[in-house]
Amino acid sequence: MKKIGVVGGGHVGATTAQRVAEKELCEEVVLIDILEGVPMGKALDQWQSAPVELYDTRIIGANDYGPAEGAEMFIVTAGKPRTPGMSRDDLVSANVGIVKSVSEQIKKVAPDAIVIVVSNPLDVMCYVAKEVTGFPKERVVGMAGILDTARFRAFLADAADCSVEDIQAMVLGGHGDSMVPLISYTTVSGIPITQLVGGEELEAIVKRTRGGGGEIVKLLGTGSAYYAPSAGAVQMADAIIKNKKRILPCSAWLEGEYGMSGLYVGVPCKLGENGVEKVIEVELSADEKAALEKSGAAVKEVMDIVKL
Repeated sequence: MKKIGVVGGGHVGATTAQRVAEKELCEEVVLIDILEGVPMGKALDQWQSAPVELYDTRIIGANDYGPAEGAEMFIVTAGKPRTPGMSRDDLVSANVGIVKSVSEQIKKVAPDAIVIVVSNPLDVMCYVAKEVTGFPKERVVGMAGILDTARFRAFLADAADCSVEDIQAMVLGGHGDSMVPLISYTTVSGIPITQLVGGEELEAIVKRTRGGGGEIVKLLGTGSAYYAPSAGAVQMADAIIKNKKRILPCSAWLEGEYGMSGLYVGVPCKLGENGVEKVIEVELSADEKAALEKSGAAVKEVMDIVKL
């Protein structure tokens, strides 16, 4: 891949640009932000780390979308961050306008691009990006499930006293307090998690996972998480660029899958060179199905207040 645009030069965007470059996923990364000089300064600093980290991907900064013309992929991180006491949904009015503007520019300079959305509230911002760009559903996808699952796996690894590499898990649903960690699909090297971690402890981990972003926001005081979100976005980019056909939980546009239509929600997706190549429908217990439907309804409620 020749060029990837990263929109938003804050902590998430800058860390994403650095990860993309270090993995050499493209020839050039364009970091875009409206703050004069900021993306240029960060890009220059990052490029100067290349001789130490040994990568040849060039990082450039820009205050407009011109240098990103023809980019095959955009990772959108632009928007206001959460502050203590603020839910992801509280960000709707602030970030709809930002993501709408970003989407208009992407459509103009790169009409064939695949778009990975990271901006919050994630599922609703995916909807905004899809509607404004007019891109097919396969080419607009959200990073949420990977982040939520990573938090879940990290907490489980602590509880089971084992490597994070051996935890297999999936978190579905909207990227918010109604997300659905699937205990029935959670294993440690194939061993059901319920054999290694007690019921009450599992319930506490599920609760902590749902509030994982808020826990970090509260600790930071200003701003929100960026190391794990950027890692999740770049894992998706890697799967798409290398046509890996990886099955990862992502926010995808549903048209009947899981009994839902006309909304973005976190589900298992096969990611390849075309973006979301397939939504994988897995069997859910009655409780999991009800929880996923409730989560979808929460996303739809916020979507319905968006005016484009």
